[in-house]
Amino acid sequence: MSLPAGHRVVVREYGETPLDALDRHMGLEPQPAPEPATLAPDEVLLRVRACAVGWVDLLMASGQYQHMAPPPYTPGLEFAGEVAAVGAQVTTVRPGDRVLADGMRTGPRSKGRHQRWGGFATWAIIPAAAALPLPSTLSYDQAVNLLGNFETAYHGLIQRARLRPGETILIHGASGSTGLAAVQLARHLGATVIATGRSPEKLAALQALGAHHVLNTADPEGGVRRFRDEVKALTDGQGADAVWDGVGGPITVESLRALRFGGRLCIIGWAATPFVARGKGQRGAPNANQLPTNLIQMKGLDVLGCPAIIATLHDHSLRPTRLRWIMDAVQRRDLVPHAGPAYALADFAEALRAKWRSEHLGGCVLHP
Repeated sequence: MSLPAGHRVVVREYGETPLDALDRHMGLEPQPAPEPATLAPDEVLLRVRACAVGWVDLLMASGQYQHMAPPPYTPGLEFAGEVAAVGAQVTTVRPGDRVLADGMRTGPRSKGRHQRWGGFATWAIIPAAAALPLPSTLSYDQAVNLLGNFETAYHGLIQRARLRPGETILIHGASGSTGLAAVQLARHLGATVIATGRSPEKLAALQALGAHHVLNTADPEGGVRRFRDEVKALTDGQGADAVWDGVGGPITVESLRALRFGGRLCIIGWAATPFVARGKGQRGAPNANQLPTNLIQMKGLDVLGCPAIIATLHDHSLRPTRLRWIMDAVQRRDLVPHAGPAYALADFAEALRAKWRSEHLGGCVLHP
């Protein structure tokens, strides 16, 4: 069987920052089609149709993410496509099937021999265990925005915050990929959602997508304005029960003030302060964020770290229930992933820059 050649993006070495990596150490290269006859017995050859463009793809390229894929490798954590060929022992999928590649079992976030095969490519070889049948309710573009976003949302809201119906949650970074998933999931759980952002257009879109209230947190100087009083006004003077914080920096401090006594601060990320770690894959966090312990103490707050992937590596029992719950919700169309605009593979650098600048609601995808 003869398959056509394609292209792939390669990270040749880590950059000092994600944009340095993008400008100097990433490029598009020809990709010969893998020979089906060379597949290991447990491998699947995937013709990639869509791949999510993620914040993590950017941080990995500078080695500033907690998980490092040794260069050279192809980025792209979440991708989907058609099965082109299978190894001799594969019985779970067959050529022509639509599948989603599980980014914890294959690609840059995994370990082992499939780590270099990311989704910014025409072809990817994945283990059969990573080939998840694509729900009929999802397009390829929706599928690649499913697991990372909704697993993060499930872990933060259900497994950590234990969000209950009737509670109020303040969601920062709500227009981002995981934030948008958190808005959907929190509303599905019966919580009242206050979504924040800095773009009036995105906030209007968030309200149309299910947020009960929206707050613009930008001040005229480009910083973060005080929003505690508005949150309290929306919660009968009590404050929010929980905060989803994927932004970090000054917004976190104001969030502590906006919480009720005994509330929960869920730390999802720190998009506002991306350079807490050294560049070029060096370890350590010389620019670590800091929290005011006096506010935490006097308000009796719980500060919850919510690293979905790391937590799963420490406790494998977390994921099976999470995956079943998400897949069932998707089949019922209770949850609908937001895909965002699509870019050609040749325009990968433009897509990554758009993600870095948060140009789109949710995110965007590549079409290899």
